Amino acid sequence: MYIKNITIKNYRNYHDLTLNFQNKINVIIGENAQGKTNLMEAIYVLAMAKSHRTTKDKELIRWDQSFAKVEGHLENRHGPLQMEVVFSHKGKKVKLNHLEKKRLSDYIGSCNIVMFAPEDLNLVKGSPQVRRRFLDMEMGQIHSIYLYHLSQYYKIMKQRNQWLKDVQQKKKKQDTTMLNVMTDQLIHSACHIIEKRFAFINKLQRWAEPIHREISRGLETLKVKYIPSINVSEEMDLSTLKIILQDEFQRLQERELHRGTTLIGPHRDDLQFLVNDRDIHTFGSQGQQRTTALSIKLAEIELIYEKVGEYPILLLDDVLSELDDYRQSHLLSTIQGKVQTFVTTTSVEGIEHSTLREAKIYHVENGKIKVNK
Repeated sequence: MYIKNITIKNYRNYHDLTLNFQNKINVIIGENAQGKTNLMEAIYVLAMAKSHRTTKDKELIRWDQSFAKVEGHLENRHGPLQMEVVFSHKGKKVKLNHLEKKRLSDYIGSCNIVMFAPEDLNLVKGSPQVRRRFLDMEMGQIHSIYLYHLSQYYKIMKQRNQWLKDVQQKKKKQDTTMLNVMTDQLIHSACHIIEKRFAFINKLQRWAEPIHREISRGLETLKVKYIPSINVSEEMDLSTLKIILQDEFQRLQERELHRGTTLIGPHRDDLQFLVNDRDIHTFGSQGQQRTTALSIKLAEIELIYEKVGEYPILLLDDVLSELDDYRQSHLLSTIQGKVQTFVTTTSVEGIEHSTLREAKIYHVENGKIKVNK
């Protein structure tokens, strides 16, 4: 899987840009605030129909313009593929091979992508929200049914929270019949999300453990654990999960009515990373945390290959400078020759690796890009 070319219109600091890429490694060089990350974001948006940097699509539209457009031509194991995302002040539209898709779950997953940026180092030491976002973004592009249930879950939870808040503020009567209907709908989606998360983390663990052991030169063993907000286990089937969730929501009903919000469910889940059986969120060194983040990203690449039958596209946004020489070398050696990769950096000086000698070089300055001949 690789992107042959991309066209960007009215996107961030780009007015009208078309670039051709090679199916190996593409290095984008430039000073900060010139547009390197905007280009990487546009590639990410093409695949995921949303930014990894903001939840507000309107921020992607160039100042004083009415729309932003990202279009790309790709090649995957099924043949050529045209993808398109258009943002306007009315919303967004997505197209595959010029046909509009009404549901994002019918679009996302057509192009698989793995992003590794400095903020991903917060995967280990950051908040649970960072780890949930990681789960949702990665699982959503390989499981369309997961994306569907996730979308339904947040839609129902928003309605449920509003109802709870209205009752708390005495804007509505406490009619628990309505609450029970919404709770049952929420539980239906929550059970599917929990089941899929357990399965995903098991696969991620299987790939990440040997990768981490190799990077740590055999000194460390990594374990990844899924921590649901309720006491459930991966051995439970959907019907058992449903019963436990029903009991928990019933037990917490008065507290939720008092607090005016949903207190349990996938929106409060977390991940735990253990190195040699120690929680590295609390006890790990910065080096261990970075090795873990790198191991997880490399595991993602292999997991996606296992699931869809071809390697994803890899985006390395200003991350090489955050890794020491050994981790840099391991990362570049792992992807060499099998993953189309985009790298942003202020300079390639000091990065000694044969992979970069094969790269196509792009220079960015103030939203303009020049390609090395």
